[in-house]
Amino acid sequence: MSFENKIKELNIELPEAKAPVGSYVATKISGNLLYISGQISINSQGELIKGKVGRDLSTEEAYKAAERCGLSIVAQAKKACNDDLSKIKSCIKLTGFVNSTDDFIEQPKVINGASDLIVSIFGDAGMHTRAAVSTNSLPLGVSVEVDAIFELN
Repeated sequence: MSFENKIKELNIELPEAKAPVGSYVATKISGNLLYISGQISINSQGELIKGKVGRDLSTEEAYKAAERCGLSIVAQAKKACNDDLSKIKSCIKLTGFVNSTDDFIEQPKVINGASDLIVSIFGDAGMHTRAAVSTNSLPLGVSVEVDAIFELN
């Protein structure tokens, strides 16, 4: 099954691949690697998902925020591949950042939101290496940010 068909089967609606708001690019291809800049947590209405995990958001709410980051990653990948996801060979790595309280220790469970989304679409090709890191702050006060590296055919 194609990745596009899998997105349809799962009733996934990808968000618009947003242009960067700083001095960087959203995606960059080097050789056969596609690098995707950090995608921040934005809900389906386009509003920022903000707050500290462990205080303002539960692990489950933050999982959903990370899932939204994953959707933005796929949208950016699709745009970088000229709307042809068949150019994706595999997901190499995700790095997830969680804006959390000092005593919060469930960062991996949060970033599973992005990981599970990527695997649900790309199957075995979506299995990746990963880091899940806590931070005391993220841009615009968002709760989660995730970046990605994909291998292209």
